[in-house]
Amino acid sequence: MANPIVAIVGRPNVGKSTLFNRIVGDRISIVEDTPGVTRDRIYAHAEWLGKDFSLIDTGGIELSDQPLVTQIRQQAEVAIAEADVIVLVVNVQNGITDADEQVAQLLYRSKKPVVLAVNKVDNPERRADIYDFYSLGLGEPFPVSSVHGVGLGDLLDEVIKHFPEEKNQQADDTLRFSLIGRPNVGKSSLVNALLGEERVIVSDIAGTTRDAINTNFTADGQKFTMVDTAGIKKQGKLYENTERYALMRSMKAIDDSDVVLVVLNAEEGIRELDKHVAGYAHEAGRAVIIVVNKWDTIPDRDQRTMTDFTNLIRHEFQYLAYAPIIFVSAKTRQRLNKLPEMIKTVEANHQRRVQSAVLNDVLMDALAANPTPTVNGRRLRVYYATQVATAPPTFVVFVNDPDLMHFSYQRYLENRIRAAFDFTGTPIRVIKRKRK
Repeated sequence: MANPIVAIVGRPNVGKSTLFNRIVGDRISIVEDTPGVTRDRIYAHAEWLGKDFSLIDTGGIELSDQPLVTQIRQQAEVAIAEADVIVLVVNVQNGITDADEQVAQLLYRSKKPVVLAVNKVDNPERRADIYDFYSLGLGEPFPVSSVHGVGLGDLLDEVIKHFPEEKNQQADDTLRFSLIGRPNVGKSSLVNALLGEERVIVSDIAGTTRDAINTNFTADGQKFTMVDTAGIKKQGKLYENTERYALMRSMKAIDDSDVVLVVLNAEEGIRELDKHVAGYAHEAGRAVIIVVNKWDTIPDRDQRTMTDFTNLIRHEFQYLAYAPIIFVSAKTRQRLNKLPEMIKTVEANHQRRVQSAVLNDVLMDALAANPTPTVNGRRLRVYYATQVATAPPTFVVFVNDPDLMHFSYQRYLENRIRAAFDFTGTPIRVIKRKRK
């Protein structure tokens, strides 16, 4: 099940980005006291009371024909179309403006649950002013102060009430994977080549997002659902930045997937957006395969050419050191027959569980080979470790004081675990925790 999506919308300069950052817990959005600063949606993962969800920060909605304002409104409309729940942010200091009323009208048409957040309620005297916002017809207004974090608990309690009910999906052996990447890397060609080779399409199901198709097929006895994010095209000047639009589509596909194929274009090389898109797959904890498409277009290619390109990928995608790389051609179908088996392998690694006794043998060997460091006269003591989750494999290491474990030593333990067990294709997480 994909995470529910919450979109934060409202006219410019009401504090949407500050609210976004407060919920996510990091300064992801640029906050500046100037209308229209947030020009593109920002998308991040968040959690409240054990409920994971994806949060979209939008630019302000302002119904005018100014080029920038029009683009921001269109960006927000896309976010509204994608969202399961919408948080409309208004500013108590300004009261209800014409723009607020116009935004409310826009939300009526969305037919989505809307939670009204009255921002900048920084003192008790301001609370009496929130009742005017009932006239927007969106239900109870929730007073918040994004800057001070006041009222966010009540707001998020209301938001998660509107999440879609989780469907009890029957367990089956269908493996779900997606192809992501910037436009023109050849995702559509790869999809067609994969399906054309197997010729066992079960059904075409329209996806939950526009321009995405979920296709079922079988290869080597394994059922697959392939999430195709291809077909995101620029429509005139509707989007100032089509790459951001593609990014949002890709992130929805990532949330829906067990395995993510990050598709690169061998002919064009590695672009900055490639790294952004791949980074979201890593942060979401999905299994990853790097697929270099259009390898047939490289002249005079040989093993040295492939090695050089592999080294470039490892340099540019250092956080994906665990991801296997495969060089393919949708046109000639070179190596495409290897993809289904590779997808099955990395998903098995993604679900791998290690027995505690075996894990702690590896841990003790690691401590013996590289003793724990001393910080300010205090030595880090590592007692034991246990695996607490799969997909991705997650390990908790119990220590005397988590502050004594430097990031480099934590990474060392992660590398030793990787060396002992096959986690090719999957991120693993090592969490330090004080032993009670």
